[in-house]
Amino acid sequence: MSLIQLIIISLVQGVTEWLPISSSGHVLLAAGYFGLEGRDELLINAMAHLGTLFAVLAYFWRDILRAFWGGLELIGIGREAGNALSGEARLALFILAATPIAVIAGIFHEAFLPAAWQGWMRSVWTVAGATILFGLALWWADMRGGLTRREEDMTMTHALLIGATQAIAALIPGTSRSGITMTAARALGYERTEAARFSMLIGAPLLAAAGGYALVQLATAAPAPGAVATLSDGLIVAILSFLSGFASIWALMALLKRMSFLPFVIYRLVLGLVLILASPAALSIFR
Repeated sequence: MSLIQLIIISLVQGVTEWLPISSSGHVLLAAGYFGLEGRDELLINAMAHLGTLFAVLAYFWRDILRAFWGGLELIGIGREAGNALSGEARLALFILAATPIAVIAGIFHEAFLPAAWQGWMRSVWTVAGATILFGLALWWADMRGGLTRREEDMTMTHALLIGATQAIAALIPGTSRSGITMTAARALGYERTEAARFSMLIGAPLLAAAGGYALVQLATAAPAPGAVATLSDGLIVAILSFLSGFASIWALMALLKRMSFLPFVIYRLVLGLVLILASPAALSIFR
């Protein structure tokens, strides 16, 4: 693969993974444009996911460390019987509670959803429709006003509800996992930076699972004589995805301290319309 192709794919994954604009939709379109399939797609997908995973771990290392110590407390290490859970343990519990439903949805998608349905869900029309629909949902949730809840206000019900929305993103490309979880958090009353932070923290286990699954698929996939991607290509993608992912997280958190999600909503609406107008069916109408 050419360096420019690797750079584009890495930037697409790194920049869009944590922004509420659907990384899966963008990566799907980029992979299709460059003709990646089979082992090539699995390799690039796995390394891009691992790169963006390390980006969120690096940016939120304090929260990750808090959740780690909280996890130890949950299993009885460092906590006296009868004492209430600490803030660290509550954070770990909320992250754990937000994960299972999305994992089940991902397994269902890969193992039980008919190939024809998977193909339909990966179509440009589905990506475009989800991009627009869930962009409007984000705008609605963000514009409600008076949303000032923080981590200390979170309940188990809220964590479960926010986490459950990830199942929709696991099934429908174009939804945006980060977008729909931020939408749910905003609708439940959490301020913008808190919604974004919790969205990224609960996304880390899923991203690790997705990257690991892609690696397993890659290890068990049959050799492809026409493959063009190499391991060195994958390492380049991982490094560039890490750098661009870290930059996008930093930019998002900085922006949300000063403005609303409206720019991302507008982007989603424009992208959805462009995808529809550029589709083969639409182009055939204007011929």
